[in-house]
Amino acid sequence: MRIGVDAGGTFTDFVVLHDDGRLETFKLRSDPHDPARVILAGLERATAQVAGESVAVVHGSTVATNALLERKGARTAFVTTAGFEDLLEIGRQNRAELYNLTPAPRHVLADRDLCFGVRERTYHDGTMALRPSAAELKRLAAKLRRARVQSVAICFLHAYRNRANERAVVAALGGEDFYLCASHEISPEFREYERGSTTFINAYVGPLMETYLRQLSRARRYRIAIMQSNGGFLSAQEAAKHAVRTVLSGPAGGVVGALEAARHSGYKRVLGFDMGGTSTDVSLADGAPRETTEAMVAGFPIRVPMLDIHTVGAGGGSIARVDAGGLLRVGPESAGADPGPACYGAGTDATVTDAHVVLGRIGAAQLLGGAMSIDIERSSAAVDCIARRLKLDRIAAAAGILRVANANMERAIRVVSVERGHDPRDFALLAFGGSGGLHACDIARELGIKTVIVPEHAGALSALGMLASDARRDYAASVLGDSDPARCFESMERRARRESPGAEFERSIDLRYRGQSYELNVPFLIDPIRNFHEEHQRIYGYATPEREVEAVTLRVQARARLVKPKLTRGPYRKGNVETRRVWVEGKWRTVPVLARPQVSSRRSAGPALILDYGSTTLIPPGWQYRNDDSGNLIVTL
Repeated sequence: MRIGVDAGGTFTDFVVLHDDGRLETFKLRSDPHDPARVILAGLERATAQVAGESVAVVHGSTVATNALLERKGARTAFVTTAGFEDLLEIGRQNRAELYNLTPAPRHVLADRDLCFGVRERTYHDGTMALRPSAAELKRLAAKLRRARVQSVAICFLHAYRNRANERAVVAALGGEDFYLCASHEISPEFREYERGSTTFINAYVGPLMETYLRQLSRARRYRIAIMQSNGGFLSAQEAAKHAVRTVLSGPAGGVVGALEAARHSGYKRVLGFDMGGTSTDVSLADGAPRETTEAMVAGFPIRVPMLDIHTVGAGGGSIARVDAGGLLRVGPESAGADPGPACYGAGTDATVTDAHVVLGRIGAAQLLGGAMSIDIERSSAAVDCIARRLKLDRIAAAAGILRVANANMERAIRVVSVERGHDPRDFALLAFGGSGGLHACDIARELGIKTVIVPEHAGALSALGMLASDARRDYAASVLGDSDPARCFESMERRARRESPGAEFERSIDLRYRGQSYELNVPFLIDPIRNFHEEHQRIYGYATPEREVEAVTLRVQARARLVKPKLTRGPYRKGNVETRRVWVEGKWRTVPVLARPQVSSRRSAGPALILDYGSTTLIPPGWQYRNDDSGNLIVTL
């Protein structure tokens, strides 16, 4: 048995792959105060019939993400080359808002009183110029003890070329009760600020991840692996050391699941649209998901391989409000799991989910297959509060909430498509998450997309994606000025063979025109220079083949492939079709309401509501829908 677990802001999703290939899904309400309790309860429920057997679990964790977003990490010291103590505060001095004359000051995680300099120096070519003295390292340990730090991040100048001085500090502090991490292990790449930021974040969230995994390890029958931001998973022990690699853990599972579902239906070019309870994550895949090593999370640069995912605060639990200027806003604040949308029975704020309830799209006994009741009157009262402030009626206010939420999500999709040099009309929109199917057709129409795909397990596709992922490790080496990249590749692959026996290797290289500040990653195949010119032309609209190209960073991806779950359509079940009054495209309509097994392989015309265990899909007029052999709902304009 293998189990995928996605801990979301509102629900925690479980997908169980039984040894006969059967998939089982269920959801539990998340507990933001004790997420491990919910996960262990779900694992016990999933394995109730297989007591005594060892079970493999791949878990998408939000521990590192939440600690970073909420600024609730460990008390962390930053140890760097003397004279560079202000590195994290100075940053790049980029202006995110060029025309804002009074921008808010940039928040820095590192406390300046906890930034310590060490007299050492390594030159850019790796030459050792000055080693830290034993006496200075002894004084440093004493300072750290007096500061009562929990965690220490070490980042020396040019340590990516020569790690000896960082190793000396790690050895000197090894006997102390600190969580230690050094930049040559976390992000061995040039650019001190990004390397320092990545190392500091790892130290900042690492102790929390370590404690969390220790809680999960109490149930020793589970072999727990953690989903990484790059779309692969790593062991719990490695995740405790490299927590920064898990900051987009859950969304990465969604990208893998979306690509796997699309592949079963014969689609390679897809835009992933994951609308959950708290946020919406969007991504683009053109045969393979896009990756980046220049991600910004919560305003901080993270220099490790990650899937290119853009997140906006627009989910089913996003709170609607009227701002000081009288304009309707939706999100980024969310009602979360506690108290949740008003219709869950505890909250009072109007959310996107409450707007759907008011418009008849979510019924009283619709969620989780009827296991969770909906309070329609409470939703109506919450939306009425917004309506009064806008001087509108209830229906207009609810429809307005959805339009604003759609606009936020449309902009997010443009970021990963148009702003990356792709035309969204060339892609299918693959919608998942509990709320994705309710918005997908409206958003697709606005973007000119004519095909929408809603997988059978849409409400838990991120957890399913974790079962479709592979074990993966990434290695990198900066080679500026190095004339022998083959030697570096061989060195990284020797290490990869020791740490990932049996894995497949894939080489790539970061290239740039000499004089440029940033680079593009291309496969290290027969002619990487030609690949670079073509990629530069596609992204920036021009290429200059006569200019000199230089190598910056070499990368090796080690991947141990696992058998993927087989997605098949369940048996067609013909039954009585209910109808419901639903507000669609500006008026009330009588709409057929079908359970997913009632959708046949023949095309049918909208409008319709398609109900699944963890999600709902709205088919507006003008769209056709059918179930294909893999169980995907294919909706076409």
